[in-house]
Amino acid sequence: MPHPLGLITLLTDFGDRDSFVASMKGVILTINPHATFVDLSHHVPPHSVEDAAYLLKSCYRYFPEGTVHVAVVDPGVGSARRPLIAKNEHYFFLAPDNGLLTPILAEDSEMEVREIENADYRLTSPGHTFDGRDLFAPAAAWLTKQQPFESFGRLVTDCKTFTISSPKREAMALVGEIVHVDRFGNLISNLTPHHVKEIRDATKRPNPLILIAGHTIDGLVGSYQEGDARMPRALINSNGQLEIFLKEASAASLLQLGKKEAVRLT
Repeated sequence: MPHPLGLITLLTDFGDRDSFVASMKGVILTINPHATFVDLSHHVPPHSVEDAAYLLKSCYRYFPEGTVHVAVVDPGVGSARRPLIAKNEHYFFLAPDNGLLTPILAEDSEMEVREIENADYRLTSPGHTFDGRDLFAPAAAWLTKQQPFESFGRLVTDCKTFTISSPKREAMALVGEIVHVDRFGNLISNLTPHHVKEIRDATKRPNPLILIAGHTIDGLVGSYQEGDARMPRALINSNGQLEIFLKEASAASLLQLGKKEAVRLT
């Protein structure tokens, strides 16, 4: 099992206009002045738990073993939803029990998850609107101070999760969907090289067709430079997902498409 480093990542929907993120860092540094931070993002769409889950899954494993990942997108703050602390073989995670850890839990059924109950690991506050500062930040800081993992609270075996969409077979096609739109307007799907190979084997054609919202893309290219500024193209990105893009332009804006849009591979 990992030993906590003093490295803490922060992922929130707080933005950078207000003092929310700075307050969290101040609390952590008061408890552990040697802590260091990496901001994964503070521009998750407000209240979008699934977007936060996608971003966390996309990058958590690229950090050193023992990194403490704190993710606070928490529309249920102040309610009966549980604050969670979890660990797998390499990392620690703190997040509300609202599905944010769904993709990570799906990857590792052996994760140990506990509810953060110990009052010694939280700040007192006149209200219950800012658990990022009052609960998750101090709990993460105390974890980096080598407090025993089991001291945070009781085991949790029924974490709240959401359904992760998977491509579905329809005759000689696989139908996936757009799961993320990045800041460049690239449309990222849940189709993978495995699905591309499956269709190639079924159709005996080297270049699959990708159909999305009336547009037909003939095969895959290898890089953005092989794209076109007006006609959508597709490639497998560095995370192993089929991505629809325009060269140096926003596919999402030009095609007026977004998350949940169906993508047919045939």
